[in-house]
Amino acid sequence: MNFSLSKSIEILERTPAVLIALLQNLSPDWTSNNEGGETWSTYDIIGHLIHGEKTDWIPRMEVILSDNPDKKFKPFDRFAQFEESKGKSLSQLLIEFKDLRKKNIEILRSKRITAKDLKRIGIHPAFGKTTLAQLLSTWTVHDLNHIAQISRVMAKHYKTDVGPWVEYLRILQL
Repeated sequence: MNFSLSKSIEILERTPAVLIALLQNLSPDWTSNNEGGETWSTYDIIGHLIHGEKTDWIPRMEVILSDNPDKKFKPFDRFAQFEESKGKSLSQLLIEFKDLRKKNIEILRSKRITAKDLKRIGIHPAFGKTTLAQLLSTWTVHDLNHIAQISRVMAKHYKTDVGPWVEYLRILQL
């Protein structure tokens, strides 16, 4: 399957509901632990998704679609959630993410993006030239990546408890 805006929106608009269904009202044992070291907990990942909704996908799309000749994206702070999420509960973060995503999907739809628009270019600070189609594809896969990451982080809490079945549970071997 190649990139399709409508198919991407199918995933993007469902992500908040998926995360709410998976995470709402879970004990902090499931959501506040990470995989060790510098890895992220479920709580951290939701904060990261929120920061992306505020500063990444739509702002970068706006840069690409603008008439401004400067198409450089501002660098994205992949660790901003550690400060921005302080003092908030996971429930608050999930609601904030849902609200921001709803607003961003409305903005995305309002642009009435054409096939020509999808070929327009922005300049990523690390990758250089990127198209709008690449940005929107990445947004979609970014959601799926973090859903998988959340599942992996949570599954690893029981890694030693599954005993010999660990051999059949690929998620515990990643």
